[in-house]
Amino acid sequence: MVDRPGLITPEIAEQYGVSDHTVTKTWAQHPDWPAPVGKRGRYKEYAAADIADYVRKHVERQAVVLEPERLYTAQQLEDAGIGIKAGTIRADLARGRWPEPDDTEHGVNRWKGMTVMTAMTGRRVYRRSR
Repeated sequence: MVDRPGLITPEIAEQYGVSDHTVTKTWAQHPDWPAPVGKRGRYKEYAAADIADYVRKHVERQAVVLEPERLYTAQQLEDAGIGIKAGTIRADLARGRWPEPDDTEHGVNRWKGMTVMTAMTGRRVYRRSR
């Protein structure tokens, strides 16, 4: 078996646990997507190291660092740079995809930093070009 340093779309999708469609229609449309280094069959081939760099910079969510016991509103979480907009937090809460608030005093939903950090560990991010 030949050990190839390059990856084609199906291999990239398998390695990173996404669909071929995500690779070709989302990731590869980003301006920072690496240039192909060759071709294998009908697929463009990309340097594995270049793909790993792209995923690290544009796909993997950076660890969220918040004060564990402090209470945060959705807007404060957005402002803290967790990578999710306040509106998305509210929508995900309504759909059961975000944890229930730790505090609702005065009708304001607030979450402890630890609750948010735990919730963020399982989320993916797909940054779009600006």
